[in-house]
Amino acid sequence: MGVEGIRVDQLSKRYRYEWIFRGVSLQIAAGEKVVITGSNGSGKSTLLKVLSGILPQTDGTLHYRFGGKDVDIEEVYRFLSFVAPYMELPEELSVRELIHFHFQFKSLLPGLTERDVLAITYLESHGDKLVSELSSGMKQRLKLALALFSDVPLVLLDEPTSNLDLQGVDWYLELIARYANDRTVIVCSNDAREYAFCTKNIAISVYK
Repeated sequence: MGVEGIRVDQLSKRYRYEWIFRGVSLQIAAGEKVVITGSNGSGKSTLLKVLSGILPQTDGTLHYRFGGKDVDIEEVYRFLSFVAPYMELPEELSVRELIHFHFQFKSLLPGLTERDVLAITYLESHGDKLVSELSSGMKQRLKLALALFSDVPLVLLDEPTSNLDLQGVDWYLELIARYANDRTVIVCSNDAREYAFCTKNIAISVYK
C-alpha cells in the first residue's frame, strides 16, 4: 500500500450467527473526512471499533499507512485518538492530572500546552476538580480536546456531540476546522450537524 491512509478490503464482522456488516471495501485517504451513517444498532460503532483495531474483523483485511510507513494493526493505536460515549474518563483524577496523564502517552499538537487545553475547553477554573465532579457537557468537551489535541494522523469520533448544547456543537465544529484540517477524521453519526464537514458517507446499510 503506497497511499497514505486506510485501505479496507472485503471487511466483515459477525457476532455468533449475525453479520453486523459484510464486504466493506474502501479507501480513506490521508486528510479525508468520512462519516459512517445508519440507524441505531445498525453496526456503525462496530465498524469504527474494527477500523481502530479495538475489535478484530471476522473476514477481510485492513491496511494502514501513516508517515510514509505501513503500520501493523497491533500498532495502529499509536496513530489514532478515539472519542465515544462508551469510553469513560478516569474520574478519580483531577482535570489537570488527567490532561497531564493523557499527554504522557500522546504528544500534544505543536504549539499547544496543557494550559491551552484547559483554556480552550473553558475548564481553567475547574482544573483542580475531580473529573467525577464535571457536568456531562464538560466531560465531553474534555474528551474531544484530548483527542483533537493529540498529535496523531487519525481521529475517530463516535457521536461526538453527545451531551453538548448548541453552543457546544459550534465549539466542536470550530475545533475540527482549526485543529483537524490536515488529518483523517471518521465520524459515526445520525446527526447532520456532527458531520457537516465530511465529504464521504459510508452508509452501513449497504453492507448488510
